[in-house]
Amino acid sequence: MKIFERSWFVFLLWLLASLVAFITGAPLFFHLLYLLSGILILSFLWTWLNLHWLRVTRRTHGLRAQVGKMAEERFEVDNTGYLPKFWIEIKDHSELPGHRASFVISGLGRQQSRSRFVRTLCLRRGRYRLGPVTIISSDPFGLFEMRRELALTSNVVVVPRTVTLPYFQPPLGELTGGEAVYRRTHYVTTNVASVRDYSPGDSFNRIHWPSVARTNRLIVKEFELDPMADIWIVLDMDRTVHVGPSFDDLPNIDLPQVPWDEWELPEIDPNTEEYSVVIGASVAQHFIRVGRSVGLVTYPDGIHSELVQSDWGERQEDRLLEILSVIHPYGAISLDQVLLAEGTRFTRNTTLIIITPSVRPEWVAAARHLASRGIRVTAIIINPGSFGVLYDAQDVLTELSTNHIPNYVIQKGDDIGVALGYRRPR
Repeated sequence: MKIFERSWFVFLLWLLASLVAFITGAPLFFHLLYLLSGILILSFLWTWLNLHWLRVTRRTHGLRAQVGKMAEERFEVDNTGYLPKFWIEIKDHSELPGHRASFVISGLGRQQSRSRFVRTLCLRRGRYRLGPVTIISSDPFGLFEMRRELALTSNVVVVPRTVTLPYFQPPLGELTGGEAVYRRTHYVTTNVASVRDYSPGDSFNRIHWPSVARTNRLIVKEFELDPMADIWIVLDMDRTVHVGPSFDDLPNIDLPQVPWDEWELPEIDPNTEEYSVVIGASVAQHFIRVGRSVGLVTYPDGIHSELVQSDWGERQEDRLLEILSVIHPYGAISLDQVLLAEGTRFTRNTTLIIITPSVRPEWVAAARHLASRGIRVTAIIINPGSFGVLYDAQDVLTELSTNHIPNYVIQKGDDIGVALGYRRPR
């Protein structure tokens, strides 16, 4: 019997006992009336007290996670009153898929606290809200159920999964000299330009100890960027070229119970969008971790571009992955238009990596024009034919090879790390 059905039944019984008791004056019905009144009052107070003098704290261990990794939270429930809490349910309303943060506490004594550690396997990239929380309690008879809403919210960003690319070696541009040799950088590189006095905040691995011994003061080294050209990733987000179920139409993944460690991460979502994002994230991570400067150009909608200037280091990697975690192919600008619009920012010997499922020949012509200017263009094609459509990328691959543009092809279900180790002949 549901809680509200029980409470209405007891109220009706109390009302009936009241009528009979005052009409007949029989002591039995007065005793029944007192008993029902006591049960109702005690049950209401019991439920009310369970929700008061209670403090719930939510601590999220990091506001950034990755597909295939764990998002972790800790809940602290403190009874700040002098009466025990007999039954409390903490119901979580987070948007993170598979986040099992709801739990029940029973027998929480006065001035006691309980904690719960929640680990969630992240399955899909995106920005998700954690919380709010609802506290639910009831009395032993199940007559009343009360709720208390707590705005315990935070956000977690789940960045795309990445794969290692041990054999990925596209043609890379290198600067032969000029202004790049004189660009100072706060990164530690193999090129030492000069020395200067120590400033607060300089790391100890920059200290030049021979100069310290000679001058009797702290001297640090200044570095220059390596004479290597920037790498730019162009990610095609034109909605008319992507195939497969959209992000919103993907089915929910049936999650197992614990332990997570014995469960294999499912394959990449079966659409060209997710393959493009995973490849873009993997390529960016690959080159940043070998010390290259990487930038990103994409048009995720028909109005604004998402442009990340090329830079080095871990901070740049985090920035690129966070941007890739939330973009979707809502754009209406074709790849050839993107290459023509953004081509002026690419200098000679820049390495340009194009990631697209497009089979339109127009963008190949735009890529050929960039290559004629000395830009090192490489194309990574996600073959739409492997995702169940009636056309494939064979004509585009032939066109790329004819124009001597290095290219890689990815099929649905491929091991991306292996597939990007085989470059099609030009």
